[in-house]
Amino acid sequence: MVCRRVCTGKAGAVGTDPFDQLMASSDPALVVVTTAAGDERAGCLVGFHGQSSMEPHGYAVWISKANHTFGVAIRASHLAVHFLRADDHELARTFGAQTGDEVDKFEQVPWRRGPQGVPVLTGCDHGLVGRKEAVLDDGGDHVVFTIDPVEVWSREPFTPLRTSDVDDLSPAHDPTEHPDHPR
Repeated sequence: MVCRRVCTGKAGAVGTDPFDQLMASSDPALVVVTTAAGDERAGCLVGFHGQSSMEPHGYAVWISKANHTFGVAIRASHLAVHFLRADDHELARTFGAQTGDEVDKFEQVPWRRGPQGVPVLTGCDHGLVGRKEAVLDDGGDHVVFTIDPVEVWSREPFTPLRTSDVDDLSPAHDPTEHPDHPR
């Protein structure tokens, strides 16, 4: 069977595009990625992420090139990944519906300095900080960062906040806003 893509014209919209339908059905858990380079802090809501190695432990996150966090993450040595619980909708709003180009998101949430100055959100009970190991840009609108965990915390099992839980949020940036995005 051959699938033909039918573009919806709206980033993230689920229409007749079989790929978009398949991805929406997977309903990934959401995380907030934070980082710092020099005195600049940044963070964003991320839906593309996952374990990338069992031994040694490894994790990967994909960050939009259009996102303010992307520019900081490129210069940073470490990234933090905060796993959101089902009741973390406001935290998702803070890091997903606002842009660091316009606001300092860290003035709105409690945080501490983690390894290499990376901001760690103290209200998140589950997360990790990792040293950036590799960056891969395959030409799409997101770039993958692989990290080697240096600090991990988690309390009890939890129900994650999923993409379908935040369908009322509008992203602060459309991925096609980046000048390298193929048009």
